[in-house]
Amino acid sequence: MDARVWGIVIDSFTKLIIPGLTVTIPLTLVSFAIGLLLAIVTALVRVAKVPVASQIAWLYVWVFRGTPLLVQLFVIFFGLPSIGVTIPALPSAVIAFSLNVGAYAAETLRGAILAVPRGQLEAGEAVNMPYVTIMRRIILPQAFRSAFPALFNTFIGLVKDTSLAANITVVEMFMAAQRVVAVYYEPLALYIEVGLIYLLFCTVLTWLQGYCERQLAKHF
Repeated sequence: MDARVWGIVIDSFTKLIIPGLTVTIPLTLVSFAIGLLLAIVTALVRVAKVPVASQIAWLYVWVFRGTPLLVQLFVIFFGLPSIGVTIPALPSAVIAFSLNVGAYAAETLRGAILAVPRGQLEAGEAVNMPYVTIMRRIILPQAFRSAFPALFNTFIGLVKDTSLAANITVVEMFMAAQRVVAVYYEPLALYIEVGLIYLLFCTVLTWLQGYCERQLAKHF
């Protein structure tokens, strides 16, 4: 790259990193937190085989795992206004990402819950522990430990998936890169730069995942 391109790349760094820290990361954290709560409820309902609710939970997982995330974003942001439901861009992104993460994480948690030996559930029932208490104090802690790597991988994947929010006008890091490209018309250098910033974010999170896994291994 010549001096001009290097100058553009250096000058653009703050224009990309600031939306990354103020929009991309918060969007990821909020969406994952909501999605994880939804996943816990969905997984517990499906494992307990609650009448009607378990069928609704299965339908939810089936739909959101079986359709593209971009389509889900478009349905919520562009489609719902046609029936009188208008949701701003950022909340639309949070809703779509949360529902998508919830569907995938629910299956991860369901598998982890079912992997806990059934004898532990039966032991809790034998001492008259309520089902909710058994799940909260015995089953879920073990399930979360075994599901942690997969759940964290989902979190890291969500960091990259937030770039899709640019398609519904959310000014996150990728949208910021598109705007800079429109000004300087240096797509190769600038898209590589934003890709490297995503890589930096994910590398830090991968290190954090490894650290957390080591701490969990010590604790258990």
